[in-house]
Amino acid sequence: MPKMTTNSPGPRTDDAACGRLKVLLERAAGGRDDQAWSDLWTELYHNGSLDVAHPLVLPTLADMADAGNADTAASALHLAGALLVQADQRHETRNLRRRYAPDVTRLLGAANRWRQTTTDRNDYCHLLEAVLNLEGDIHWAEDLIWGVVSEEYELECPDPDGCATLWVIIGERGFFSAPEDHAHCDDTETFPLQPADPRTLQGLGRRLHDLALTDGHEDVARALTYAFGEATCPECEQRFSIAEQIAARFTPF
Repeated sequence: MPKMTTNSPGPRTDDAACGRLKVLLERAAGGRDDQAWSDLWTELYHNGSLDVAHPLVLPTLADMADAGNADTAASALHLAGALLVQADQRHETRNLRRRYAPDVTRLLGAANRWRQTTTDRNDYCHLLEAVLNLEGDIHWAEDLIWGVVSEEYELECPDPDGCATLWVIIGERGFFSAPEDHAHCDDTETFPLQPADPRTLQGLGRRLHDLALTDGHEDVARALTYAFGEATCPECEQRFSIAEQIAARFTPF
């Protein structure tokens, strides 16, 4: 990784914050340091005590993503994508993606390279999320991919009166919807999901499904047909698009 400096033009920060940022990034780049990554997430993403627009952040994450360590690259890509999506919604950082466009391009290229070589299912899903976040076209990629990884979504019925909160289960437990309070019970009434026909998928669903198949992740491709399919509300028995309800849950900052 190139030596990090504080001489590049960028937002002004006090010396202590700049020094802490540099130390955390160097620790994260050095290998398996879960605490360093946790602190970066907390201080860059959750509470903003470190400056996401600092000239060390995205270039260094891009360096990590370009390096040969898969775990470090995946962590860097996950954080970078999340930071950019968050920045898109905030007035003070809305131009971050444009300001660091060459680094975003590097990050996206790295995400697509790692996507094509990873064999772990969940790592692959998180790389798909990173690709979408780095592209910046949708802002609900985290919610979409979270359900594929965890094999469940907690959604609201689209009925205007908001008749129910429900669970949509996708994975080893089956493919069904159930009342919120009884999602994990064997004796509750469930409603089977209706997967999308891969031949009729369009837009984002078709793209993600095709990528998963091309990359050799047939189980992810199958899960995506359910995520872009339909569920039934256990209360009013209205059928609705799962993906549309995932997107509807997204609230900009």
